[in-house]
Amino acid sequence: MLYDFDENKDAIINPSSFIDKIENIPEVAIACFSKTLFDKIVEGTKCVEIGHLSNTNGEKKIYEIEYKGKRLVLFMVGVGAPMAVADLEDLHAMGCKKFIIFGNCGVLDRNIEDCSIIIPTKAFRDEGTSYHYQEESDMIDIDLKYEEKFLEILDKYKFEHTKGYTWTTDAFFRETPEKIEYFKKNGAVCVEMEGAVIAAVCKRLGLDYFTFYYAGDNLDSTEWDERSLSGLTNIDKKKEVMLLALELAVEMSRGE
Repeated sequence: MLYDFDENKDAIINPSSFIDKIENIPEVAIACFSKTLFDKIVEGTKCVEIGHLSNTNGEKKIYEIEYKGKRLVLFMVGVGAPMAVADLEDLHAMGCKKFIIFGNCGVLDRNIEDCSIIIPTKAFRDEGTSYHYQEESDMIDIDLKYEEKFLEILDKYKFEHTKGYTWTTDAFFRETPEKIEYFKKNGAVCVEMEGAVIAAVCKRLGLDYFTFYYAGDNLDSTEWDERSLSGLTNIDKKKEVMLLALELAVEMSRGE
């Protein structure tokens, strides 16, 4: 049943059934996964609370911020494919149309520098949620519409970057040596938990998006190397990564 894709656009429960549009909400939204980084950004930025995301785990605040004269949405997206999709569906129902989503990832190549940027080009679909948004396939293309602009921003701020496939899994504790070797041999440079489903849901809903990662722990080793996976480790560099997202958001906002 997992791969019996249903073309029906309407489900019994839809976000519009209980999510209200937010009047005059900015169209471009920036999301990160790390609560530590999100809180640091909120502390250091003039933010206005405009709403919240809620589920049985609690509530997460949605903020409006301004950067270089552009009004933007800032929110913390849920970790894991189902949670990430729910947040994107809800923000879309509130009125957001373009998304920049970034977070850390595990690297499958020890030569990728800590906190350097990874631009995923395709995602291996080793999770379940994306199959409810797009037909069955081993991989899904990731939209690179804004890649050229992002590369210009990386050059401006002197960030190293790597391009390649990503492995999206929903089983964090099942990243076995055999699986790591398999996906690495097939072109994956990193592993994370949401890339494939972000591509799937945005394609399904017709949303503009760009997603990128900053390198975290290293799995290309006989023993796990945590590097800067911990939230506060190398936090100043991670805050610079947020600047990359803000700069791209300005580009995505042009013409609005």
